[in-house]
Amino acid sequence: MSLTSAATLATLERTGPRRITELAVIEGVTQPAMSVLVRVMEESGLVERRGDTSDKRVTLVCLTEAGASYVRARRQAGVDAYAGLIDKLSGDEIEALVAALPALLHLAALDSQDREGPKL
Repeated sequence: MSLTSAATLATLERTGPRRITELAVIEGVTQPAMSVLVRVMEESGLVERRGDTSDKRVTLVCLTEAGASYVRARRQAGVDAYAGLIDKLSGDEIEALVAALPALLHLAALDSQDREGPKL
């Protein structure tokens, strides 16, 4: 799976259903490229398209249970990999990581805000 596909699935998991145009902005690709990506992920059963109940002209891309499972499994694999690496650090290095956590969490929040893009 491409990084853009994985990032798009994570965005949908984090923010909920989105328009293709919004996903394209968030992931930094063109709308036609996102349309192709969504079609491929739809054919794989990872996402589905649904109508927007508030605006019948709009189609939203939604994560399926298979897509959500993929995101959870990918996230857990990352957690497991980092846990194995952290186990190899010295006590001082672990303390430095703990001290850096507030700044790292702030960076993640800023990145999340940037990736969500403008509200349409």
